[in-house]
Amino acid sequence: MKKGIYITSFIALGLIMSACKGESESAAESIDNSQAACFYSYNEGATTFEWTAFKTNDKTPVKGGFNEISVESEASDDPIAVLESITFSMKTSSVETNDESRNGKVATFFFETINTATIEGKIKSIGKDGKAIVSVTMNGITIDVKGDYTLKGGDFSFNSTIDVSSWNALEGIKALNAECNELHKGKDGVSKLWSEVDLSFTTSLSSDCD
Repeated sequence: MKKGIYITSFIALGLIMSACKGESESAAESIDNSQAACFYSYNEGATTFEWTAFKTNDKTPVKGGFNEISVESEASDDPIAVLESITFSMKTSSVETNDESRNGKVATFFFETINTATIEGKIKSIGKDGKAIVSVTMNGITIDVKGDYTLKGGDFSFNSTIDVSSWNALEGIKALNAECNELHKGKDGVSKLWSEVDLSFTTSLSSDCD
C-alpha cells in the first residue's frame, strides 16, 4: 500500500514540476516578446562643428563654426553603428565667428591659402573607454583625430585638440596673422596666432521603438 502511495506521490510531484516549468517558460517568452525593438537614425539638422582658435601670447580664445554642414548616415538598430556611419562635409566659405569682417578674413587668408574649400570628416570608431576617433580631411590630408566623447539619450558630443600644422596649414596661419597683425597683439605687443585649435563635434540620434 505504501508503495502505491509513493508512486502516486512521485507522479503528482512530476506533474507539478512540469506545470511550473511550463509556466516559467511562458513567462519568459512573454517578457522577451514585450521588449521593444528600437531603430535609430540621424536627427536631421542636429549637427554642429565648432572650433576655438587662440590669439596673443595669453591665448585669447576666438570661437567659430560653420553655417553649412552636410551629413550622411545609415539607420540601424544599434546607435553606435549609426554614429560610425556618419560622414560630414563643411563649406569653409560659411565660416561663422559672429563677426562678418573676421569671417571673410578666415575664409580668405586661412582656408583659401591652404586650398581648402570643404572640410571632410567621418566618425571612424566609438570606443567603450570614452574615446572616439574622427577622421578630418583638410588641405588634401586626412588625419585621425582622437578625442573624448559622451553619448546620453541619443545626444553625441566629441571634443579634441588639434594642431593645424599636421595638415600643413602653417602658411594659412601666417597669412591670417599677417592680415590681422594688430588684432592679434597682446599686452606684450607681440602678434601671435596659435596653430593649436580646440574642436567640438555634436550630433543627435532619433529612435523609433515598436
